[in-house]
Amino acid sequence: MSENTQPEQNQTLSGDPSPEELEAAMAANEFDALTQAQAELAALQAKNTELADNYLRAKAETENARRRADDEVAKARKFALESFAESLLPVADSLEAGLATQDATPEQIREGAEATLKQLKSALERNRVIEINPASGSRFDPHQHQAISMVPADQEANTVVGVLQKGYLIADRVLRPALVTVAAPK
Repeated sequence: MSENTQPEQNQTLSGDPSPEELEAAMAANEFDALTQAQAELAALQAKNTELADNYLRAKAETENARRRADDEVAKARKFALESFAESLLPVADSLEAGLATQDATPEQIREGAEATLKQLKSALERNRVIEINPASGSRFDPHQHQAISMVPADQEANTVVGVLQKGYLIADRVLRPALVTVAAPK
């Protein structure tokens, strides 16, 4: 029996593990690595689920914000037109009242037309429709004026001589350019 114990002692004394011990240690290392990999996989899957949920929420919020913005723009357009139309109703009322009058004198018709024009101009100004009516001698502006012809004049070249038709701006944008005659170069 002493012969059998001797080789075992030699192995443990020399410090070299037996093949069974090596196999057990490798299996333990593989088990630890597998356990760690499974834990990392579970954490990554949880993070992936969280990110996917966050993405879907952000996408839904973006879609809702776009829908709300579209609704607001539609309402703004609708009510802007409503406000403009409402400001023109007194003008229509004045015109109808003038036409309903049977025995008006030319002076009364003129007074009514002037009052109605004043109402119309006021309604346009309230809605930011501004008249373009350049004074004679003012510089020709191709962004706001449209030259109909060049005429000889006793003023500097490329200046407005006369206005054939007023123009209009709406919110600083040309709705219709003023039709003007321009001084020709001398």
